[in-house]
Amino acid sequence: MSASFLKCSALIGSALLASPALMAGEAVDFEFSGKVGYEARAFFNDALHAGQPGNSNSSVFVEPEFYWQWNNGDDSLTFVPYLRADEHDSRRSHADIRELAWIHVGDDWELRTGIRKVFWGVTEFQHLVDVINQTDSVEDTDGEDKLGQQMVNLSLVRDWGILDFYLMPGFRERTFAGTEGRLRGSLVVDTDNVSYESSAEENHLDTAIRWSHTVGDFDMGLYWFHGTNRDPVLTESGSNLLIHYEQMDQFGLDVQATIEDWLWKFETIYRDSTSDSYVALQGGFEYTFIGVMETAMDVGILLEYGWDSRGETNTVSAQDDLYLGARLTLNDAQSTEFLAGIGQDLDHSSYSLFVEASRRFGANWKVSLDARIFDTDESIDALYAVRKDDMMQLTVERYF
Repeated sequence: MSASFLKCSALIGSALLASPALMAGEAVDFEFSGKVGYEARAFFNDALHAGQPGNSNSSVFVEPEFYWQWNNGDDSLTFVPYLRADEHDSRRSHADIRELAWIHVGDDWELRTGIRKVFWGVTEFQHLVDVINQTDSVEDTDGEDKLGQQMVNLSLVRDWGILDFYLMPGFRERTFAGTEGRLRGSLVVDTDNVSYESSAEENHLDTAIRWSHTVGDFDMGLYWFHGTNRDPVLTESGSNLLIHYEQMDQFGLDVQATIEDWLWKFETIYRDSTSDSYVALQGGFEYTFIGVMETAMDVGILLEYGWDSRGETNTVSAQDDLYLGARLTLNDAQSTEFLAGIGQDLDHSSYSLFVEASRRFGANWKVSLDARIFDTDESIDALYAVRKDDMMQLTVERYF
């Protein structure tokens, strides 16, 4: 974690813990929960790039959650630290504050201050509109793991929708695998030499405003984000890749319609930055067969399409891609679930396939089994760098 983030975290923590209600000794409800876990990865192929280890990797992680509530529930404080220790990759051994936030609830407004995670998006295979938090890419390849983001968020609840204002005083740099890490390209990203378009660098004040509303069967959101681009520009320099973060304006729209057993999903963005301006979209549906074969099982069929106006470059993961998936939910006491999907590039012969399965054991244990397959022979494709990193991952988690 950067020095500025640690300093900001310390200031936020001191301010929250010194709040008038807590100092006054009001009755405070406290809850402690969280999880610890072990993860084992097995790779089907030998490592492609120099410096990478063999065909297996292990790591352990812990994510406790501390929660305080007072003032009849109108005020709450959440603290969620995170720590992972990896067998081989020193960069994957890292710590983060996922959340450290005070929330105050008014009659028709909420104020959320501190470090938080905010998710936007409705589609299954790609989350175009999700822009607030930085990706913690050493965790997994799906981009769904995020670093905590410093922010002040005012949410106004009105009859015509919810209006959210965001001030984000500070930027989080993306994490990247090191020399010893799998799931990386042939060149290692140099995280020690980072440049910014803004003279304020990582201290630039980012802003965002989002409107969301539900009308009948439709849930929709519309936003504008102005600030540091979470996606870095990577340029080759010798045996490394250098990182540069530009400023950007991004407009996003997400819509989800629930119509009987159909779930229709759509996301689109327009991004304008110094190096590029483009439009991207992702849309499709999920249809659920409820109570299959007169059992409690539900089976969902997913179909989505992704398009990007930048076309065929190795930085675009879905410029003209079709996604097909299936979800099986047993609806049993153990919360057994399966999800499988394949993404096919319609311009190339490449594809990616994933399988995710999870099941609870007893009241406190959960076991997950995931698989990732990548296939391409074309160097221009975004999957080319990880074409030998097909893997299976076993995760055992203990909740407390």
